[in-house]
Amino acid sequence: MLTSKITKIGKVVLCGGKGVGKTAMLEQLIYGHVTIDSELHSTIEDTYVASVDTGKGSRDMLRIYDTAGLQGNVQLPRHYLLFADAFVLVYDPSDPASLDLLAGIKSDIDKYKDKKEMIIIVIANMHSRHPRSAGNGPQSPNGNQYHSTSNGSQISNNDLIESNLNRANNWCARERIKHYTVNAMERASLYEPFIQLAIRLYPTQTKSSFPQLRQLTQKTSKVDNS
Repeated sequence: MLTSKITKIGKVVLCGGKGVGKTAMLEQLIYGHVTIDSELHSTIEDTYVASVDTGKGSRDMLRIYDTAGLQGNVQLPRHYLLFADAFVLVYDPSDPASLDLLAGIKSDIDKYKDKKEMIIIVIANMHSRHPRSAGNGPQSPNGNQYHSTSNGSQISNNDLIESNLNRANNWCARERIKHYTVNAMERASLYEPFIQLAIRLYPTQTKSSFPQLRQLTQKTSKVDNS
């Protein structure tokens, strides 16, 4: 909407494991030009600005910080934990380790939020462009790849993804975090998480800042009419 006014700016930190498709998601969300053949380099740190129309008549601006992918014992730099209004935790459902990493990030966020109500959402990127599991196991005649589990049994790639999505749903339910499933190659799938994030960051204001006064006025009006 060309007539919408940009009124607010929220600081959102996008984080997760290395290679889960964070940059691809943002490039697709903002510009819509990412394909399977797009060349994207590993991120050290970058900032994107998104103007989000939440249907309230004004546009909410999000300043999104794309962070370097984490791996091993590397933690999210502390300065992100101190200034952010919201966090988007991204994982690749074909990579169990990238999901396991999110619990540590969530713990660090809780440690530094200092009584501030922090908005966190989790996104499963169904197309990370560089699946970690590729080449790790044999393929069936229909092209479905199989992987070895910790107990030595075989699991198909589809079953692995479904298992990780179920784990993520259960964890998010316990932590009371909203969980979304997107595909970085499909721009439309990226809209809902960020629109809902903007709505939560900037809820619609009530008409009156004095609800008790409004209730008193309503009661007085009823008495006068009687």
